[in-house]
Amino acid sequence: MKLLMLGSGTSTGVPRIGNDWGECDPEEPRNRRTRVSILIENEAGQRILVDTSTDLRAQLLANGIGKVDAVFWTHDHADHCHGIDDLRVMRYDRSNPLPGFASKGTCARLRKRFDYVFEGQHGYPTLMDLKEFDAIHLVAGFSFDFVEMPHGPVTSTGFRFEADGKTIVYATDFSTITADMVACFSGADILVVDCLRRRPHPTHAHLDMALELAQKTRARKTVLTHLDKSMDYRSLCDEVPKGVIVGYDGLELAA
Repeated sequence: MKLLMLGSGTSTGVPRIGNDWGECDPEEPRNRRTRVSILIENEAGQRILVDTSTDLRAQLLANGIGKVDAVFWTHDHADHCHGIDDLRVMRYDRSNPLPGFASKGTCARLRKRFDYVFEGQHGYPTLMDLKEFDAIHLVAGFSFDFVEMPHGPVTSTGFRFEADGKTIVYATDFSTITADMVACFSGADILVVDCLRRRPHPTHAHLDMALELAQKTRARKTVLTHLDKSMDYRSLCDEVPKGVIVGYDGLELAA
């Protein structure tokens, strides 16, 4: 099973509009970060996209991705779902809508905000078939489990994907580590984890919290994501312990 990190940045990306790089070296290409999203692929070539980031079109073009077999959403914040319209071209050569999955609350909000995607409109076909995943645990050649994570006053869904005897966990946008998270994520081959900045934040994990989750779940490899403009790639690489990888746009890893 393979992981492709499409985007590794926070909600404003790096640099921020205004060419604001913060503490990130603009000469280091891995500091240029689009909004977070990942793609996982099994040995059969089946692909799951997690989140439709605001930068989705550019991410798919940059990585040569023309199709996916299913889409999962962690939650409905703009940086995680407002690129949904870029999935439209993936419907062209399909006889049926693209499968999509999210929690009950996220499904309801996505349907309200993007009704044309899930209902069709003005003669255009339905683009996606959106389902709650409460009773579903096998999609496109992957088995999966999930857990709701505190994300400030709301929640975000963390995912555990398994295929070909390997496990990839995606845990972004959380502000507290719960026992249910540890139980769901334990023993992953790759843990992709929220890591906004070094200082604590009210709605996101900071560096110490990200490393704590890696330690508690005994992840074989840990990849930091959702990094803001204070997290210079090379400086952070020198700081993190062995087994922890600083994520960047275009990173590919085999589980």
